[in-house]
Amino acid sequence: MFHLIKRDVILQKKQLLIFIPFILFFIFMDVHPVLTFLVASVFIPFNTYAYDEKAETNILLNSLPYTRNEIIASRYLGAVFYMVIAIGLTSVALFSFGKLFSMTDIALGSGLFLLFAACTFPLFYILKPGYITTAVLIGFILLSAMGPPVVLYLAEQFSGVTDFMMNLSIPILYTGSTVLIMLIYLLSWGLSTAIYQRKVF
Repeated sequence: MFHLIKRDVILQKKQLLIFIPFILFFIFMDVHPVLTFLVASVFIPFNTYAYDEKAETNILLNSLPYTRNEIIASRYLGAVFYMVIAIGLTSVALFSFGKLFSMTDIALGSGLFLLFAACTFPLFYILKPGYITTAVLIGFILLSAMGPPVVLYLAEQFSGVTDFMMNLSIPILYTGSTVLIMLIYLLSWGLSTAIYQRKVF
């Protein structure tokens, strides 16, 4: 399974050359660190899916000595692995250019990425090739543009829930959010596995 994760880097050597300039663009444009971390985390996993969609790689993968469970596991574990690498490189870049960021920014960026990945990864096994990347790109733009206003609106409408969360201690809030995000990610993993097991290539 490690070789499947490593394959993503080998296939994306050219795309990886634009990773740093891509992140530097966001830094120079003074984009909020949370969005910068989110975009950096999305880069490799979703480029892999876009490449596989064009090349119909699933046919090749299913001819190799890997089970379908291992193929899906490599996607989800690989996304976490590349998220950690991307956040590390982005942190170094932000620090090098004197841009302030906090552990909260990293936590929010990585949490948003895992939620976005959990919602979109199953789509790659549900939608027909040719439509997936477009759907994910539109979803990401909508999330980036409409996410904050929607959250603020919901916070105003459900002030009781907001007040309850504000009264929680930081450790409890972080722990609860982490557990919830991990649960959603694992449910997405299970859903993708179930869909992929029944898919015909």
